Amino acid sequence: MGDYTLPDMPYDYAALEPAITGEILELHHSKHHAAYVKGANDTLEKLAEARDKSEFGGLVGLEKTFAFNLSGHVLHSIFWQNLSPDGGDRPDGPLGEAITEHFGSFEAFKKQLTTATATVQGSGWGILAWEPLSRRLVVEQVYDHHGNVGLNTTPLLVFDAWEHAYYLQYRNVRPDYVEKLWSLINWNDVIARFDAAKGA
Repeated sequence: MGDYTLPDMPYDYAALEPAITGEILELHHSKHHAAYVKGANDTLEKLAEARDKSEFGGLVGLEKTFAFNLSGHVLHSIFWQNLSPDGGDRPDGPLGEAITEHFGSFEAFKKQLTTATATVQGSGWGILAWEPLSRRLVVEQVYDHHGNVGLNTTPLLVFDAWEHAYYLQYRNVRPDYVEKLWSLINWNDVIARFDAAKGA
């Protein structure tokens, strides 16, 4: 059974300054993301042990812990790729057209995703996702890492709203941090995810 591994960053920790400081990015990746990877691997081992011993009394807690850590790993892996020191602007082509079709305009989409990210209760994420049943884009507000999402939706663009992502720099002013994320979006990555999700 393969283990999960912490992915390398696609840029230096300081590359996203001044929007995100190198100190925050290093802590976020090397400590927080790494903890989700370890948590997912440790929980897989505990699940295997429970199966071997046929002892499933703690299964509910293990399943929840696994979902939490795996989702944290997946979303952070997307988050790093979604950002770029050369990011910003807005997408054109099919993704730009789909945003206009499903949200009315890019500005309306930006406002919805910004609000979803800035107002998530406690810790969580704002996500632009592809919903395959209706073949449309949707914005989701995710609590922690794994709640309040439509089953089978595919994350395309994710905004991390956990305090460890911004608090050292922005304190309690989450909207300022979210606004800065728009200047870092790697639309080439989002477009590639959109194309892959539509073709699946």
